[in-house]
Amino acid sequence: MQSPDEPTRIRMEAAHATAAAHLEVTCTGSPVWGFAGSTIGRRAGTHWLRVASTSPTSTRKQGRGIAGADALVPKDVSRPRLHGIFDWTQDGHGYQADLLDHITNPVVSSRPDLTTDPGLDDFWWHSLRSATESLATAKGVRTTVRDTWIERAFPQFLGVRAPEAVERATGHGDLHWANLTGPTLTIIDWERWGLVPVGFDPGMLHANSLLVPAVAARIRHEFAAVLDSPAGRVGELTAIAEMLQAVARGWYPELAVPLADRARELTGVPPPGDAAPELVG
Repeated sequence: MQSPDEPTRIRMEAAHATAAAHLEVTCTGSPVWGFAGSTIGRRAGTHWLRVASTSPTSTRKQGRGIAGADALVPKDVSRPRLHGIFDWTQDGHGYQADLLDHITNPVVSSRPDLTTDPGLDDFWWHSLRSATESLATAKGVRTTVRDTWIERAFPQFLGVRAPEAVERATGHGDLHWANLTGPTLTIIDWERWGLVPVGFDPGMLHANSLLVPAVAARIRHEFAAVLDSPAGRVGELTAIAEMLQAVARGWYPELAVPLADRARELTGVPPPGDAAPELVG
């Protein structure tokens, strides 16, 4: 993850200390940073204290984010449970703190994409498939990846017209390897969960596995019933378009060719080679 600049580091570490004092926990260990210092997390005994920087007018919306997932996602979907929240504003900044279970199993990868096969066993794959099936039964509130973005992104990043309709189901919305633990599965980072295009979650995981063909093939096998359906194809293409936008912004340069190849395999059309990165999802 991109490290924060010095003013952001000082501000966020102070905010984290404020949250720890309010929630009456003692934190240890080095901080773990989100993109450009937008979040900071540290262990607090058997818990994990995560603080996110928000706009000063931002408020939690019912059924969304970490608190929404804790309330609405079925209990059999393995994830950190929520033990406390604290929201406040200070010096023109907003903050949201979440006190969660500390997960002892490491993430499968320190980055969203894979470069080597992590050697996950059959039970892990079964657990992931079962978790996504159970999650699909939850009442999603937020629409993740808006139709208006899809309408613009398909021609810009895939070179094809957007679908006339997008079938949706409740999903994680950010299912990549840095949000999955092993060898025992836990799914972390529930900020983006909600109603996603059918096939978006396995499509996103597949897109982040293209450098390891054996893992990509395993995903296509485990989620064939979804990915091979017309709705699932739209969801996978949506995930690829989102990844190609990230490539256009300078991320995942090594995935540029595999993503374009997979898009062409699904559509029969080569993606544009000069897509601009400015679309907002």
